Amino acid sequence: MFRRFKILPHQLGLLFRDGAFERLVESRRGWLFDPFGRLRLDIVSLRQVVFVHERLDEIVKSAALKDRAIVLDLRDWQRALVWIDGRFSQILPAGLYALWDTVRDVRVEVVDARRVRFEHDELAHVTRFPSAAQFLDVCDVQRDHVGVLFVDGRYIDEVAPGRYAFWRGMGESRMVEIDQREQTIDVNGQDLMTADKVSLRVNATVSFRIALPRRAVSTSDDCNQSLYRATQMALREVLGQRELNEFLADKDATASDALTRLRRRAEQIGLAVTEFGIRDIVLPGDMKDLMNRVTEAKAAAEANLIARREETAAMRSQANTAKLLEANPVLMRLRELEVLEKVASSSSLQVVLGDGGLGDRLTKLI
Repeated sequence: MFRRFKILPHQLGLLFRDGAFERLVESRRGWLFDPFGRLRLDIVSLRQVVFVHERLDEIVKSAALKDRAIVLDLRDWQRALVWIDGRFSQILPAGLYALWDTVRDVRVEVVDARRVRFEHDELAHVTRFPSAAQFLDVCDVQRDHVGVLFVDGRYIDEVAPGRYAFWRGMGESRMVEIDQREQTIDVNGQDLMTADKVSLRVNATVSFRIALPRRAVSTSDDCNQSLYRATQMALREVLGQRELNEFLADKDATASDALTRLRRRAEQIGLAVTEFGIRDIVLPGDMKDLMNRVTEAKAAAEANLIARREETAAMRSQANTAKLLEANPVLMRLRELEVLEKVASSSSLQVVLGDGGLGDRLTKLI
């Protein structure tokens, strides 16, 4: 008939009669007179901030928790952030809650989740809490990147580097992270044909950066691949209008023309091309041999031309000398003496005289 109970200072009793909530029982010791077993006393700890009970709705309606607990009745589009003793504790989804605030310092903030994107001054602390992952999708935009945000397929905003969070179940959020640093693509081994029907292989390099992130995401599923294809097409168009000799003679002009075409296409997909260059030119084997032979023939012809020019100059000099000697007998005699002096200065000199006439002439010369 009597039941003894003890409620500590940090506890509270919930008294039910015939299954219905009747009243709160304060901290004390006492007895319950229950001859027919109609009473039930539930003891709860006020240190457990979130009050969980199967008859919570009935207890809240009785107004017994007034000035003793924070009562929350969250709608489907509401979430509650709970801080206990100045530290973030948890996120509460839609539902009915009671939080004891008599023993511990409790602060509650109700937010509207229909905005999908969760913005808060203490976002970093909230998202680091383990239970936050049940309610929030968290993404980080790295340094030198920009995030393009879409919600339910609609473009929302471009966001700077940092951490962002979105409520689960309130909309399909998608963050596309775009690298805004300069990037380089190598276009290797592309077979092309010049205007004079010569096939060759060209390797090129193109440097670019993403200038319009939203356009880059919306117009192409892979802007790098799109730029790669655009580079191939630009090279094909430019080389198709030039003959091989013209291309080889001025590769810079070809690259400049290709760059102009490429920039127009890149702008359409949100890219800015900063540099373009033709790195390697590979000719077919037979064409390479032919070019080598042509080069050799040109070199031989140039060498032969130089030799002929030198011979012509030497003969012209000799002719001028002969005219000068013919016009000046004394100069001719001095020239003869120079030649004889050179002959006489050799290590051995043998003079063979034939008939008298030769000897007389030599004696007169000396």
